Amino acid sequence: MNSVANERNWLFDPSHLKLVQQCRRLIQSEFGVKLHLNEDHLAEHLAEYAGKTRSKHLVHTWEALKQRVPELGQIDAAPAAAKTYRGQEIAGSEEETGGEEARPRKKQVIYRGQVVG
Repeated sequence: MNSVANERNWLFDPSHLKLVQQCRRLIQSEFGVKLHLNEDHLAEHLAEYAGKTRSKHLVHTWEALKQRVPELGQIDAAPAAAKTYRGQEIAGSEEETGGEEARPRKKQVIYRGQVVG
């Protein structure tokens, strides 16, 4: 019990706690998972979700927290799993292909007499 308390001394600093709270809010809004401050592996969960997220704000907040707390720099997020659909890996993800915005439309769409898109 005492070793767990020693590992979490960084949570008593208000500036660190503010960053943790921001991470928790962003994780809850994106993933729907509510992390609690009294969890045994809070730092590991934060690193895991920071590795999975699409939010740049969460990544920057996690990096700022890691810079302020040297113990968190040792925690590595698990590598992100490949995206799958019905058990099969998706061939091209948005990052590799450039997203939908980069692809031109194949046919012209007309809505109420006006060309759309």
